[in-house]
Amino acid sequence: MRFGDLTYPEIRRQAESGCLAILPTGCTEQQGPHLPVDFDTWFAERLCLAASRRAAGKYRVQSLVLPAIPFGPTPEHRNYGAGYVDIPGELHSDLVSATLLSLAEQGFERIVVWRGCGGHDLRGAVREFNRASPHEAQAFLPEHPFHEIWCRLGDPDVPGGHADSFSTSISLHLRPATVRVNEIRDPAHRPVDWQDSNLDFARYSSTGVIGNPTHASAQLGAKFWEASVASVAKTLRAISLTSASTDGP
Repeated sequence: MRFGDLTYPEIRRQAESGCLAILPTGCTEQQGPHLPVDFDTWFAERLCLAASRRAAGKYRVQSLVLPAIPFGPTPEHRNYGAGYVDIPGELHSDLVSATLLSLAEQGFERIVVWRGCGGHDLRGAVREFNRASPHEAQAFLPEHPFHEIWCRLGDPDVPGGHADSFSTSISLHLRPATVRVNEIRDPAHRPVDWQDSNLDFARYSSTGVIGNPTHASAQLGAKFWEASVASVAKTLRAISLTSASTDGP
């Protein structure tokens, strides 16, 4: 399932067979005092790989997962002073666009962009690719299922947003050694204006956490993980069945 594990003739054959290409995009930014800064990148790639395997086994949908792009725009995290790599939004979009074009040139007809950070707006890059690509290829930008999963399997009354109980539960389930358990606490953050064009998390939370991670557990993480893999695998199946120009299935 890993693009990087194959040789170029193997990748050519996969593209010719109608295999999906999946591009996870991540970022490097603070995740509060209890989670490592690579969480978004790690989660995006691991989820795509697991969903790719699930889609192959359950739906006979073949896909290849590219290495996750580890950097993106993170200006809202700069004022914590460390732990970020912040690249301009235009550069990020250009990088994704160039990657889409490279994959289309190799014969991939359906390309999925899976955002590791929900705050990254790649709709313009995907729309422009779908409008102007000289190749018969379509890019898709699915929505995240995580809020719905949290509300269904967790507790919708517990606030979330960043390094919250969902992310912390996933980490406790899949890589507990990376979680600084003694640093998990409710930061009592102020309500966030998500529409603020100059969003700065430091205005709202002294710890970097938006939400309340104290409700996290490995048991919840196992449920969230299974639901997330199942949801993304279904999304891959839906994309494999359409060639319409769209931003999502």
